[in-house]
Amino acid sequence: MRLEGKVAIVTGGARGIGEGVARCLAAEGARVAVVDLDLSEAEKTAARLGGGAIALQTDMCEEGQVQELARAVAQTCGGIDIVVNNAGAGRGPLDESALDAVARPLMMEQASWDEQLAQNLRTTFLGTKAMVPYLERRGGGSIVNVASIAGLMASPTLPAYAAAKAGVISFTWSSALDLAPSNIRVNAICPGFLWTRAWEGMATRMKRTVPEYASMEPRDIFLEIVKRGVPLGREQTPEDIGKLAVFLCSDDAQNITGQAISVDGGITLR
Repeated sequence: MRLEGKVAIVTGGARGIGEGVARCLAAEGARVAVVDLDLSEAEKTAARLGGGAIALQTDMCEEGQVQELARAVAQTCGGIDIVVNNAGAGRGPLDESALDAVARPLMMEQASWDEQLAQNLRTTFLGTKAMVPYLERRGGGSIVNVASIAGLMASPTLPAYAAAKAGVISFTWSSALDLAPSNIRVNAICPGFLWTRAWEGMATRMKRTVPEYASMEPRDIFLEIVKRGVPLGREQTPEDIGKLAVFLCSDDAQNITGQAISVDGGITLR
């Protein structure tokens, strides 16, 4: 129960990585606010968590909504101690017309580029900006930004997503320095290969476009990519990300800030 008595916000918390993080935080005693665009799914996740978990609908791209989210959680739960900026979407091209971005990233549509940066970088900025005053009132706290290994390497098929996640990592470093005097620690987690809706979409597209995978199901395509590309030979899970988030948000990590930690089975070994 390393987080007993703490109040945590997890954005994009209804499914996937966010749901895994929320579950791990709750298991360690935190009261979790599950934030998502899909209120119905957020409510289901909060009900499973128990421990006074609440669900809120917020578009993390909209500053007014994010500011209201911070006020609502602080008022309902008595304060905010932990923020997990996980909200984001869209690893690959947003639609079939953007498939040229796979071969020539600079040919992707401006609207697709802008949407990727908004959903994966602006959300982290706004989530941090809105929550910091409430963390300061508690004498400090922990912010965990969910980035990606795509932000650590050349990603020619995911140019905007990779640029956004690289931005999240850089913003993590800057925020860690800015907020250290307030006893607020800021770290990033860079997940590797997880079976999410985004990966399912990419694997489905690969089934259509890569002859080698034409006879395979999307899940099997994903597992084959994991086998070939992950040194440990196994996929990562939302719980893997959640367990690291728990550590970074606990007193066990009281001297860890400004770090971008990969949970990827060795993909980014260096």
